[in-house]
Amino acid sequence: MRVPRLNRALVLEAPQRSPDGAGGWITQWQALGTLWAEIDARSGRAGAAAAGDEVSLTRVRITLRGAPMGSPRRPMPEQRLRGAGRVFRVLAVREADPEGRYLVLDTEVEVAR
Repeated sequence: MRVPRLNRALVLEAPQRSPDGAGGWITQWQALGTLWAEIDARSGRAGAAAAGDEVSLTRVRITLRGAPMGSPRRPMPEQRLRGAGRVFRVLAVREADPEGRYLVLDTEVEVAR
């Protein structure tokens, strides 16, 4: 396995839902800490946002230092990473090696066009 270059600081965020007072919910993002990462862009495609606008969706692979299951430093799907002017939505998390020294995250970045 190649040793990754963890040269990007990203903030791990978790969603916090609270009632909006009108029967719905507001999602706010709580910062959980800063993680150092390697970012590797994969593929991209056009998509549609909730408001009907066209967006560009890019798959990005992010490599981080390993963390055991249940650790607050281990990202989970539904969380996101923020940094470099982008928001990376976590889709999946897996160990990069049998020893668990690194984690590989499959993420998606959405950019309005």
